[in-house]
Amino acid sequence: MKFVDEVHVRVEAGDGGDGCTSFRREKYVPRGGPNGGDGGDGGDVVLRVDPGLSTLLDLSYPQTLRAGRGEHGRGKDQHGARGNDLVLRVPPGTTVWDEESGGLLADLRAPGAHAAVAHGGRGGRGNVHFATPTNRAPRRADPGTEGERRTLRLELRVLADAGLLGFPNVGKSTLIRAVSAARPRVADYPFTTLVPHLGVVRVDEDRAFVLADVPGLLPGAHAGHGIGTRFLRHLSRTAVLVHLLDVSGLTGRDPLEDFDALNRELALASPALAAKRQLVVAGKLDLAETRDHLPALRERFTARGIALHAVSGATGEGTRELVRQIAAAVAEARTADLAGAQAQPVA
Repeated sequence: MKFVDEVHVRVEAGDGGDGCTSFRREKYVPRGGPNGGDGGDGGDVVLRVDPGLSTLLDLSYPQTLRAGRGEHGRGKDQHGARGNDLVLRVPPGTTVWDEESGGLLADLRAPGAHAAVAHGGRGGRGNVHFATPTNRAPRRADPGTEGERRTLRLELRVLADAGLLGFPNVGKSTLIRAVSAARPRVADYPFTTLVPHLGVVRVDEDRAFVLADVPGLLPGAHAGHGIGTRFLRHLSRTAVLVHLLDVSGLTGRDPLEDFDALNRELALASPALAAKRQLVVAGKLDLAETRDHLPALRERFTARGIALHAVSGATGEGTRELVRQIAAAVAEARTADLAGAQAQPVA
């Protein structure tokens, strides 16, 4: 299935039905009076989270999506039926923005969560509402109002507890394959991962967390270089970042410079993203070159007060300890977020 994480779609809620001008006309009922019914309200456009979806593909085709309009009122005090709502299914983690104002309309995360993004018009009143002692035969009825019309921008941000961060080909896909059932492509060339992959990592019988493998980043990613900003937003949901480095020296790059370069990209893209807790990991421990360069690099990170973990996704060495470290960091970050949310004053 094609992975689509951003779409633009035009939605139109249903118009309200018109009120009716009508009078009761029956034999032996003189001056029966007004009996025009109200028009029905228009249907809403509603987005609802479907946990079975993982992409916005179904909404990616150019189209205008319309809810049902309300029926017009009729005589004999018959009110028009309400228009049918249009319910659109979206995956968990979908944010909805108004294209014109730029405002956030909804942030849909939990299964079953829903939001009305365009409200239907109100049905018009029939002439029965306008009867007065001095005007017993009103010939006035209200027309229905138009439903809301909007162009929406939908963004999918994957829901994960921890996210793998690093340059292309540092071993992120190999690591997530080693600790979870996720099976992203692994190959010896850059950008083998083109879409985010989620894996459930089991710590023990009672604990687990979701790990996200996103495509590799390059300097200038915040401005669209490489795969660019498209996948930076997928890290915004995570509580912890796992920064994976290639210490083997085979790339010709300095791992510490790589670390600083990507952290600059995070800061330029989002200060909140740059402020997330990071675990720094040296990958490819199965290579002799990595073991040779690891002691000197560990000293450089220690001088900055940063602990450097070392693992091999190929052999599994060090992965169990890393999994426990990530789980503890995620639990601490989620607890801190909850405490911060509870401390916010109520408006």
